[in-house]
Amino acid sequence: MNTLQHSTRRPTGPALVAAACAAALVLLPLASQAAAPARSNSSNNGEQHYSWVDKNGERHYGDAVPPEYAQTERRVLNNQGVEVGHVDGVKTAQQVAEEKRIAAEIAAKAQHDRFLLKTYTTSKDIERLRDERLDQINGQIKAANAYIETLNSRLGTLQERALHFKPYNTKPDARKLPDDLAEELVRATNEVRNQKRSLDNRTREQDAVRAQFEADINRFRELTANQRG
Repeated sequence: MNTLQHSTRRPTGPALVAAACAAALVLLPLASQAAAPARSNSSNNGEQHYSWVDKNGERHYGDAVPPEYAQTERRVLNNQGVEVGHVDGVKTAQQVAEEKRIAAEIAAKAQHDRFLLKTYTTSKDIERLRDERLDQINGQIKAANAYIETLNSRLGTLQERALHFKPYNTKPDARKLPDDLAEELVRATNEVRNQKRSLDNRTREQDAVRAQFEADINRFRELTANQRG
């Protein structure tokens, strides 16, 4: 009787802990089996779909991209049609070169912005430098014009001398144009042409410098205004 009563008594202390562990070990396989279908459903919900554009510009949707469009740009969609990824297409050499050009322009612009902020304190500093640079070019233009006038005067003198000789003088007894005079005419003519070309370059440089400084002044004011804001 005492033995029976002892066997039906609730476990306490260490005995209770041991009983709980045994029960957990029994239930664990059942819990794993119950969770397996849930994982399977989650995998199905994660299926991917794709969107691509064909050669006619029409957009298509499907579970797989056709082989002929495997190298083109495409979007990755979930089951709800929401874009969850993007795959770039294979770019042509021209596209790659254009992207590099644009990246280089952006980098150069950023570098120039840093130069402006580091070099100048106010826009007045840029204006003073602009005026100094334009004054230098103006001096070069004036010197070039004076030199061209001298050359034109020299060329005019040579041309007057040449009028006394054939082929400029049509008189029967006119002498042939001397070789040294002919060479001087050629040299003077070429020098005038070269100096005029140089003067044109100076004028274009003057316009370019003025435009560049104006752009720098506007950009500097924009950058400093952003900093203050």
